Amino acid sequence: MLPEVLPAAPLPTVRPSLALLTDRYELTMLQAALADGTAHRHCVFEVFTRRLPAGRRYGVLAGTGRVLEALSAFRFGDAELSYLRDTGVVDERTLDFLHGYRFTGTVTGYAEGETFFPGSPVLQVEGTFAEAVLLETLLLSILNHDSAVASAASRMTSAAVGRPCLEMGSRRAHEQAAVAAARAAVVAGFAGTSNLEAGYRYGLATIGTAAHAFTLLHDDEESAFAAQVAASGPGTTLLVDTYDVRRGVERAVAAAGTSLGAVRLDSGDLGTLAVEVRAQLDALGARGTKIVVSSDLDEYAIAGLAAVPVDSYGVGTSVVTGSGAPTCGMVYKLVARADADGVLQPVAKASARKSSRGGRKAAARRLDGDGRAVEEVLVTGPDEAVTAWEPDGAVGGEGELRPLHVPLVVDGAVDSRWIGAYGVENAVQRHQASRAELPRGARRLSHGDPAIPTVEVALAEPVAR
Repeated sequence: MLPEVLPAAPLPTVRPSLALLTDRYELTMLQAALADGTAHRHCVFEVFTRRLPAGRRYGVLAGTGRVLEALSAFRFGDAELSYLRDTGVVDERTLDFLHGYRFTGTVTGYAEGETFFPGSPVLQVEGTFAEAVLLETLLLSILNHDSAVASAASRMTSAAVGRPCLEMGSRRAHEQAAVAAARAAVVAGFAGTSNLEAGYRYGLATIGTAAHAFTLLHDDEESAFAAQVAASGPGTTLLVDTYDVRRGVERAVAAAGTSLGAVRLDSGDLGTLAVEVRAQLDALGARGTKIVVSSDLDEYAIAGLAAVPVDSYGVGTSVVTGSGAPTCGMVYKLVARADADGVLQPVAKASARKSSRGGRKAAARRLDGDGRAVEEVLVTGPDEAVTAWEPDGAVGGEGELRPLHVPLVVDGAVDSRWIGAYGVENAVQRHQASRAELPRGARRLSHGDPAIPTVEVALAEPVAR
């Protein structure tokens, strides 16, 4: 039974701080490290995935810009500190540290939109343990979600072979996840989104005209189409499958004329219908009218429609849920930390099937003479040597080495190239170039191994002078 008097609770609200979007053990680790004096040891954490989802040949990094934008909101204000104090999560010493928390370390990583493979160190966070450990949950929740969406979206845009893909999955996701998913889909090549908040935040093109409800609102299909054309012009897209598709197409052209922008098919055998509708439109003189298809499309359905006269694809549920792989399995692991003498030492986890490589890594992609990727190269060794390493085609094999790490945060200052609308534009371009250099088999939708192997090249100790 419920108590007679329920405790008062504040009304739910969207709070500006992101500090509590984390797991409790991040803070309890911090408390213990502050107590034993190890909290301020210099550390390097890396984000990577041990394996790709089953059957995937490459992944796509997305969410980096959102991570960088989140850093400024990762602050413990009075409300957050009061909650932690009242619930006894951490002690006063830890609360004092959190009160002044600002990340002042350095972050390097793959540029957003870059493809990645098992072991790829897509993000490196360097700073004190106290500063860096607190970011784990926030970073992983953003990168795992956004990269899963972008990885699925890339398969879809690849299968579309130049025909636009349009993201319209907001109603199949959490309201904030929908915004992130729209952004990630565009990073991987989608031409637009139905989500207005995503358009507002990131300067994305937005799309959408009418649903079946608009047709059903009117006494008949003719008046619905006439009203939409009157409001939006003949270049609009009319949804023609509410009743009978053939009659719907006739009425659409009658309402908008042969300059009708597009018709949309949202049900039935899309391949057969598209062929029939194309022939009907051409016969009616609407040769320039495009055909948009939607209805539970994924990369396989898109590929299956490659030979039919479809002009663009509206994708919803599959893209916002990662098309069967809703996470990339990324982890955030400590790979180096200063010892009692202040010397950075590699550390590694040896657990079965969860092992990690110790030490900071540099990363590069080896390209052959045609500019095609052949290897993901991880450079390991003494920290000083890895930090100073510069690409050299002779290291570990033949071919050009393209470095993969770029600066994202330097001494707490975020590089503005990777955030906001401009950051999305850069990510779109990076993905196009990165995917284009993969081996041709990387785009196959059939199950297979990663498109290129990940190899490790160990550097020797620097020669003393």
